[in-house]
Amino acid sequence: MMGRFALLLFLTFASFQSLFAADDDTVFYESFDEPFDGRWIVSDKDDYKGVWKHSKSEGHDDYGLLVSEKARKYAIVNELDKPVILKDGSTVLQFETRLQNGLECGGAYLKYLRPQEAGWMSKEFDNESPYSIMFGPDKCGGTNKVHFILKHKNPKSGEYIEHHLKYPPSVPSDKLTHVYTAILKPDNDVKFLIDGEEKKKANFLSADDFEPPLIPAKTIPDPDDKKPEDWDERAKFTDPNAVKPDDWDEDAPMEIEDEDAVKPEGWLDDEPEEIDDPEATKPEDWDDEEDGEWEAPKIDNPKCEAAPGCGEWKRPMKMNPAYKGKWSAPLIDNPNYKGIWKPREIPNPDYFELDKPDFEPIAAIGIEIWTMQDGILFDNILIAKSEKVAESYRETAWKPKFEVEKEKQKVEEEATDPDGLSGFQQKVFDVLYKVADIPFLSEYKLQILDLIEKAETQPNITIGSIVSIVVIILTVFFKLIFGGKKKQPRVEKKPEATEASNNESTSGEKAEEEEREENAAAPRRRRET
Repeated sequence: MMGRFALLLFLTFASFQSLFAADDDTVFYESFDEPFDGRWIVSDKDDYKGVWKHSKSEGHDDYGLLVSEKARKYAIVNELDKPVILKDGSTVLQFETRLQNGLECGGAYLKYLRPQEAGWMSKEFDNESPYSIMFGPDKCGGTNKVHFILKHKNPKSGEYIEHHLKYPPSVPSDKLTHVYTAILKPDNDVKFLIDGEEKKKANFLSADDFEPPLIPAKTIPDPDDKKPEDWDERAKFTDPNAVKPDDWDEDAPMEIEDEDAVKPEGWLDDEPEEIDDPEATKPEDWDDEEDGEWEAPKIDNPKCEAAPGCGEWKRPMKMNPAYKGKWSAPLIDNPNYKGIWKPREIPNPDYFELDKPDFEPIAAIGIEIWTMQDGILFDNILIAKSEKVAESYRETAWKPKFEVEKEKQKVEEEATDPDGLSGFQQKVFDVLYKVADIPFLSEYKLQILDLIEKAETQPNITIGSIVSIVVIILTVFFKLIFGGKKKQPRVEKKPEATEASNNESTSGEKAEEEEREENAAAPRRRRET
């Protein structure tokens, strides 16, 4: 009896210990179960007219923060009780969004803001408020990605640079609730999950994972170096001594009549290829004065079906063996060729070594977006120090909703499409979107996305789109195997994003916002199911 009591006491203690550990690891959590007034501060800036609402998720009793109007800018912020230090162990950033009316052009991301000493105030929160991390879905025109941007300070120059995740995953194409997770690890790795499934893994210090890389190049092209005037970059040039051969006839046609051709037997020279339809009759209401003289419609001449041909026979054309086209002098090797000139490399004055990113603290969470769609719902925003805590919230807060929505979507698809073709096609599209995210296809990602989106809006061309995508993949595959023309190295200018204490430039965001404005009036590109 005492043994059972001791076991029960141990289990109870273990449960409480686990619960308190979870509480300790939960830095911030917002469920929006209660109205957000008082906790979240809406920006007073004139540009941000969008109205936030405390609203239920469609089909659920669960509340969230709702984008309620179309074609508006929105800004709202929540100040944390104390800043989150990202340098201490692991940090998990997680939140849910549901695009209830789809997302054709707009953002649904969060900004993790630096302390207000960096130069911002909650009531004046806008796109220039300094942030440490920006994370979440963004889609418009050629943009279709789950953003992750780290703002990092160069210790040499003092500049804050936006470092964008390379090859980010695409935004899910449906209207279900999805949960986005970024896990920052103490070994400099960062993992990105969508609905608990790992979609991308990167390393903050790898030049292959962030653009521009956090650690600058050791050397840079000398901006003062000039190409010598006598530097010849022509590998070949036209032979100045070449002369057009006397027998080169530039006027000879490409094709000529085949003199050896013979008219087939049975050819009906006097029969036209089309005749008046003998069964056609002039309509009773035809008025010759108003409608003109009535003419019977044409049909194929039935006599021509059995014959090799009808009408005037003409010899077919064939390639002219004497055709050479326009003459041009051949190219010869340039004896003075020196190669493509490049400026010499000099030590980069902004270079520094780094063992770990110098993360800025997170003092607030903000949502600052511009969107053409309403119905975007944010929910269950979490900052935690444990992956297990984030997983627990996914299992208890997100997954039950998602399963209900998924089942409802399945029933609706079966009702409108009993053969299940649209559901099957959607699975195909989902696979193709994953294919588009493969890094070695990044050069062709926009082309592949365009083909997928055309197939989504025109299901009858799905097979053709798949074939086109396969051709692209094979082309890239053969280029990788057999090689191709190498690109010349690209010289990148040093970013110009110097931050004054109270004014920080966000050039990358502004460029994307301009792209949204350009695409806002364009035809929609991707069907939302």
